[in-house]
Amino acid sequence: MTTAIKPTQSIEIKELLKFADRTFKSERGRFLFQEGMPAEELYVIISGKVQISKITADGRELSLRICGENDICGELTLFSDSPKFLLSAKVLEEGEVAAIKKNVLESQIFQNSKLAFEFMKWMSDHFRKTQTKFRDLVLNGKRGALFSTLIRMTNSYGVQKSDGILIDLPLTNQELANFCGTSRESTNRILSDLKRENIISVKKGKISVLDLQYLKNEIGCENCPAVYCSIE
Repeated sequence: MTTAIKPTQSIEIKELLKFADRTFKSERGRFLFQEGMPAEELYVIISGKVQISKITADGRELSLRICGENDICGELTLFSDSPKFLLSAKVLEEGEVAAIKKNVLESQIFQNSKLAFEFMKWMSDHFRKTQTKFRDLVLNGKRGALFSTLIRMTNSYGVQKSDGILIDLPLTNQELANFCGTSRESTNRILSDLKRENIISVKKGKISVLDLQYLKNEIGCENCPAVYCSIE
């Protein structure tokens, strides 16, 4: 049984898909778009998983969220002149993606007040999630950033097991480090400490959180709703 049910997408995805210019298969390791590219489309994830990330000034990758079924990415370019993508979108798990022309969606938002309201609501929720993530990264240090990331992953991909919560998402330590804004070496050390203290276990590349409350206590968790405390 999952620890949290993914909330229903506020935007009516079926309505958005009516405006899709094309659909295509997404292949693992390929990019839907990369930072700095001209932005003429945004994307609806029909199936599969896509990682949204930013390359920092010193060349490190900071992973911001994972988009899954019915999620939207590339939305930050709406209503801007000669836009370029601010982030990159890399396919983690192959699937299907629908592409919507930016100018088509902008036109529909102007004409459809219900769609405009739902899109504004979705963007507001999205920004709140991003703000809470950066708050945790800035205020809690490397160790706290990893703890926060693990908590968010239990909300997004957690499956309740007899001994704890399995994060049903295979990630390398480098990929996990990218979500925390830390180095792989730092992440390795902290994970080793957590395993030794029996807070987590790792089997076949997947992490199980055995003591979620410990992680929450260590960062002074405010028990935000799972809709905001997620990795999506």
